[in-house]
Amino acid sequence: MNMKKASNYLVYAMSIIAIVFSASSFVKVYANKTPLTSVSSSVAPGQPVDLTFAAEKALPSVVTIKVVQNSKTQTIEVQSDPFSDFFSDPFGWFGNPNQGGKQKRQVQTPKRQGSGSGVIISSDGYIITNNHVVADVDDITVILTDNREFSAKIIGTDPTSDLALIKVNSNNLPAITISDSEKLRVGEWVLAIGNPFSLGTTVTAGIVSAKARGMGMNGVESFIQTDAAINRGNSGGALVNANGELVGINAALYSETGSYSGYGFAIPTTIMNRVVDDLKKYGTVQRAILNIEGTDVNNYIDRQKADGKEAPDLGTLEGIYVAKVNEDGAAAAAGLKEGDVITQIDNKKLTKMTELQEYLFSTKRPGDKVTITYLRNKQKKTATVTLKNTQGNTNVVKSADLDVLGATFRPVNDEEKKQMEISYGLKVMKVSSGAFKKANVPDGVILLTANDTPLKTIDDLQETVKAASTSKDPVLYIKGMYPTGKRTYFVVILQD
Repeated sequence: MNMKKASNYLVYAMSIIAIVFSASSFVKVYANKTPLTSVSSSVAPGQPVDLTFAAEKALPSVVTIKVVQNSKTQTIEVQSDPFSDFFSDPFGWFGNPNQGGKQKRQVQTPKRQGSGSGVIISSDGYIITNNHVVADVDDITVILTDNREFSAKIIGTDPTSDLALIKVNSNNLPAITISDSEKLRVGEWVLAIGNPFSLGTTVTAGIVSAKARGMGMNGVESFIQTDAAINRGNSGGALVNANGELVGINAALYSETGSYSGYGFAIPTTIMNRVVDDLKKYGTVQRAILNIEGTDVNNYIDRQKADGKEAPDLGTLEGIYVAKVNEDGAAAAAGLKEGDVITQIDNKKLTKMTELQEYLFSTKRPGDKVTITYLRNKQKKTATVTLKNTQGNTNVVKSADLDVLGATFRPVNDEEKKQMEISYGLKVMKVSSGAFKKANVPDGVILLTANDTPLKTIDDLQETVKAASTSKDPVLYIKGMYPTGKRTYFVVILQD
């Protein structure tokens, strides 16, 4: 279970358990499939809605996802041991004991198991779930409602939206019908389907309590809030409408206790569809941004009052107050400034930041143009903005792998560790092309860290390359060592 605590808890609806000596199965979550006649349109106002059709239709499309994270060696920072200056290091300590304060220690993490849910979105095996369900795991097993089991591979993840796309090798699976969450209305009936607390497949009902809700959990969020019960074990499960169509992916609950207390949150299908399309096509999400920092106008006014300042007259009580315009960003190029209030985008009214985030995330890509309507000193203005990606240009951002480096590697052996007095590293066997050749990285050099990540395995380098390639600064800063023991440094640019 992951949670964030303020005065209350924001709890990811997933269950995880740490185990030391044994591996046992754990929690689950389910969702659904296909549409038919509109139930809501056939029900007279004030009459109860029969949700049995929706439940029966949706259940076969929701799956249990069991995950395993193997035991790993991690490095932690601890207070320096004064005796380490005088004695050997039998417990795995290393660092600079004479430089005051802290040392690093290697610890073995226990094997961990957990489970969440996923939703089958295509008959050929694509399944959507939460990123926090499958992040950093070593094994994924998908279990269907008919008890069939499949191993799954990760197609791509997007921590910013907390979504991940996985795939099993099978056909003719019961794919859910996906509805447009934009058409969902506050007060409309919805079902949350999952397996809370390992009870088995459970369906709970409620209404849409709010839309475009921001909770400060993810980089991009525009949650559907519902009072349908969502508990630990429901992560990645389905939120469906009265027609049994998918409108959201259950992700979190808001609680004072860590258990359900009336507030659950789901990621809308508008965001989900975009993530799925981009992960299939590019391996990473093509995020178009204005490159501003801001907040809802009402929040800004309330903050000013709380600080003892006079409430500012911005000319509106709705919209997005621009607190900062980042240099070299799309908004700066279009002339937006700190203190402006954004009220519309492409003639779509905006009342809060989450609406802007959802619109850009679900409908736009880098290079697209949008028309921004804003107030400056209460005067209405418009600007045409060419959206950029997180790296400040309009190019396609692709997740790179080791091939981009143009080299082969192997972990250092015991003899090399002893000779060079190191405990880990990757030896460059041969540089033939690519980024390493451009950076003049020679054969035989030992790579110790990349972007401050210790390189103990080839997987460590792979993950570092992948993360750096999609970041604002697609560069590897490498610390290494020649076979002679001389330290060296390289700057490897991953994208031109």
